[in-house]
Amino acid sequence: MVASATNKTKNGKTISLTDFLAEDGGTGGGSTYVPKPVSWADETDDLEGDVSTTWHSNDDVYRAPPNDRSILPIAPRAAWEPNINWSHLPKSPPYTAFLGNLPYDVTEDSIKEFFRGLNISAICLSRETSNPDRLKGFGYAEFEDLDSLLSVLSLNEESLESLQSH
Repeated sequence: MVASATNKTKNGKTISLTDFLAEDGGTGGGSTYVPKPVSWADETDDLEGDVSTTWHSNDDVYRAPPNDRSILPIAPRAAWEPNINWSHLPKSPPYTAFLGNLPYDVTEDSIKEFFRGLNISAICLSRETSNPDRLKGFGYAEFEDLDSLLSVLSLNEESLESLQSH
């Protein structure tokens, strides 16, 4: 239900803001105090001693632990043992590896040369459908045995003309 404006009653007295803020309770006889604005920089100038203006202080609850450089790896990542998930490896042929980031001018012969000494049974380079002479930049290599596939997987991040094996 909406109340009409004629039913409003006025309780109290209307006074000006200056009278309200006056020290003597609104009788108009006092002075008005206007505080001057203070910046945080002015406040820190008034403090004695060493004052830090950084975001963090010595009283912070959380502090990151210092870096212990003794636990960092001592060998480059390429020298580490390959991180191979044995459950994802095939138990029987075909043993196929994905070859990514291939240059567009790579040939099957250059891939066979890169994997020389391994038993390669087939190489498949993906080509553009609109232009069969242009490669898409990835392909697959199929190997005759699991040992050859493991050797290729250990070459992860190795490159020959930007060739990467995964």
